[in-house]
Amino acid sequence: MTALRGPGLQPEALTRATVVGTLLQLAMVVAGHSSPQIANLFAVGGVAISAVAGVLYWVWARGGSVGSAAAGGAIAGTGSGLLGIVVSYLLGDVPASILGFGTASSGVTGAIGALVGRAISGRRSA
Repeated sequence: MTALRGPGLQPEALTRATVVGTLLQLAMVVAGHSSPQIANLFAVGGVAISAVAGVLYWVWARGGSVGSAAAGGAIAGTGSGLLGIVVSYLLGDVPASILGFGTASSGVTGAIGALVGRAISGRRSA
């Protein structure tokens, strides 16, 4: 857990945002495994959930710098996205190539989500 204690990162907020994001990703993956209509939305749904994880990181972090918001959102988005993609791959719903690209995309949208949350809230520091 010491790796999550970088400058300005809030470990509790990071854990909560990652857990909620992961649960949402897993719900989408399980639903998509039995529904082709949902499976067709894996890419858009997955990055949207990672963006939500980023926003949640910002809300629960209660402030911080642009860098800490982006880093926390990126970690929450990457963590939740990776776990969802791994489960989807193990179920045979996505090819292995999605592991890298999908995880990177989830990290970027997690960071964007946290920065959007920061911009909208007007809150800058704890």
